[in-house]
Amino acid sequence: MRALHLGLVTAFDDDRGLGTVTDRSGRQWPFHCTAIADGTRHIDVGAAVAFVACSGPLGRDEARELTPL
Repeated sequence: MRALHLGLVTAFDDDRGLGTVTDRSGRQWPFHCTAIADGTRHIDVGAAVAFVACSGPLGRDEARELTPL
């Protein structure tokens, strides 16, 4: 499953590198800092992003290729 979505970063923990994006429908997608497309390891809470939704290595849905808008 791969689909392009738009959303906002609603949580990000710098120490753990884990965050959450909420899309326009209200669904939340977890992500790891390595999923930020420009290679940085930080993204601000409240940032508008485009992202790809896909199944992660454990079969859970997650956000990847986060691109700030």
